[in-house]
Amino acid sequence: MTVRKILTEPNKLLRKISEPVEKVGDDERKLMDDMIETMYAAPGIGLAAIQIGIPKRIIVMDISRDERKKEPKYFVNPVIKNKNPNKATYEEGCLSVPDQFAEIERSNACEVEYLDYDGKVQILKAEGLLATCIQHEMDHLEGILFIDYLSKLKKSMIIKKLSKIKSSREVF
Repeated sequence: MTVRKILTEPNKLLRKISEPVEKVGDDERKLMDDMIETMYAAPGIGLAAIQIGIPKRIIVMDISRDERKKEPKYFVNPVIKNKNPNKATYEEGCLSVPDQFAEIERSNACEVEYLDYDGKVQILKAEGLLATCIQHEMDHLEGILFIDYLSKLKKSMIIKKLSKIKSSREVF
């Protein structure tokens, strides 16, 4: 398994819509293994393939937060079938928007259909943090970042800050 470089905003690739996966084979499983390793190393609780520069409809997550008892989840071509109209607000962050956090309102529960690590169709009913994480990561597949839910002013301030950090790193 390989830890990959995570793209950070601003980056045009993060705004690209990801392509469906035709089948889950060895290449896709290797990619998911790398993604989960990259996510754990970051550390984070979710990662979309586009965040490591691969525009495929694949996301991984683990909200267990227990180092000793990891519970990785793999989603290929996920589709939200139902969203609860009730909302919940969580403070979200993102590995592609480092050190920035904001309260984001999303459906508090959803049902997602996807292919698992072995390419088998699954349906998951998620609520709470898991539902939030699924919706956040699935936004990445559409080229959407959590900062897109913020006011124009807040979003532009965050992007300016990230651009400054990025350009200062490129000097060295």
